[in-house]
Amino acid sequence: MSWWCSFFTYLGFLVFLNFLYDTFISPLQLLYHKWLKVLSKEISLVEKYGKWAAITGSTDGIGKALARQLARRGFNIVLIARNEEKLKRVAEEIENDFGVEVYKVQADFSHGKPIYEKLFEDLAKKPIKLLVNNVGIANSTPASVETFSSEHLWDMINVNIAAATQLSRHFVDLWHRKGIKGCIVNISSALELKPCPTGAVYGASKAYLRSFTLALQHEAKPLGIRVQLVTPAFVVTRMCNYSAFLMKGNLFTPQVDQYAEWAVESIGRTPYTTGYFWHGILANNFYKNYTMAFIK
Repeated sequence: MSWWCSFFTYLGFLVFLNFLYDTFISPLQLLYHKWLKVLSKEISLVEKYGKWAAITGSTDGIGKALARQLARRGFNIVLIARNEEKLKRVAEEIENDFGVEVYKVQADFSHGKPIYEKLFEDLAKKPIKLLVNNVGIANSTPASVETFSSEHLWDMINVNIAAATQLSRHFVDLWHRKGIKGCIVNISSALELKPCPTGAVYGASKAYLRSFTLALQHEAKPLGIRVQLVTPAFVVTRMCNYSAFLMKGNLFTPQVDQYAEWAVESIGRTPYTTGYFWHGILANNFYKNYTMAFIK
């Protein structure tokens, strides 16, 4: 009997250690990199990846906030988005606020394959070594799959899946041929961790992005190219405007600028992160353990 008690005590201790590691690895990494920046003379992102960073979906939400954070750190910014008026406004904002150069690229990823030839020609005009695949669309409101049009679901597949896939393939190939040690950051969602009723296609698209990114890390590593998966939980953006509760924000639902300020510290430093200290705890204890539905 004592042998069995010792065995299960030891087993329980190992399970507890695994729980602690799983829960705190992402938030502790974020704290570490924030402290490291303060306490050491670590090489800057611009020194690592040159002067140009490109961000898709960069005129709203997390994409815009990350573009501003990167500009604050000295990057010239390639804004990639579909709305010409928003592109112009955000470009002027960033230029005026941070004194960097901004290059605008108009591209509507919902149109699928036909856009990429011109897009790659436009992107070739700047020496991009840091790519943030952020663009994404979600349901306008939580609902089951049959309530959405076929066109909306194709848009979601083209934007959430095809865009990151094609841009990642393009830059890995380009950087490999030129011997460039670049960095790709793919912005996913904590809804990647479990099936997502009332957001089935969105959740599945993020599960694809997680699987693709984690596999790409291993393919790109021997080429000297870093690939990072960033998995935020809820952030106060237009994607959450169906929920008054989420749009109020709280400790676990940060304002977008607050989120981006944390997330940018991890770029090029860790293969996986939630991007925000409290999301690291929330995602591992809530998103992983329960089948998710969108919060109403």
